[in-house]
Amino acid sequence: MKAVILISGNGSNLQSIIDNASKIDLQICCVISNKAEAFGLKRAEKANIDCIFIDPLLFDSNLAFDKELISVIDQHKVEVIILAGFMRILSPDFISKYFGKILNIHPSLLPKFPGLNTHQKAIESSEKIHGASVHFVTVKLDGGPVISKETVSIDPTDDVTTLAKKVLQKEHILYPKVIQWYTQKRLKLIDESTATLDGRVI
Repeated sequence: MKAVILISGNGSNLQSIIDNASKIDLQICCVISNKAEAFGLKRAEKANIDCIFIDPLLFDSNLAFDKELISVIDQHKVEVIILAGFMRILSPDFISKYFGKILNIHPSLLPKFPGLNTHQKAIESSEKIHGASVHFVTVKLDGGPVISKETVSIDPTDDVTTLAKKVLQKEHILYPKVIQWYTQKRLKLIDESTATLDGRVI
């Protein structure tokens, strides 16, 4: 299945997807970043995957940026858009155009701690369990139906750095697994709050 992956940073989840691509029947057509210095672009380049940097400073609005993003994506005729640390909020027009075709991974057990600084929030809230979630992208930020989660325990000695490392290790297992479900056509987004796996509501 043809895919485009959107990134903004280091790209460790991207690397996990690249490493598992053949096993999960994924053809990564290109990697797009809104940050020129994103190390993930180097990861893609090393894997001989097309890399594209779209500079947000060249556009006068988020909508104009997203129109350019759509133009680039549509050239590749992809079937799934994978967000792997893409630090921009996508416009409703973008999400509507690709309804049911956008996946995201988020470093918390959604619906807990949407948005940024999830590890800090988990520690400050005295949570005992934390983790990562993969969900369909809808208009509500980090609010689309959750497909699958992985958990980690928060130890008394954990800080933001150690907790982030533990969660990231789980992300690298979780994301390829869920993407494979998608490439096998086992997943479907029904509406803004409902998704199915193998025909059953998740």
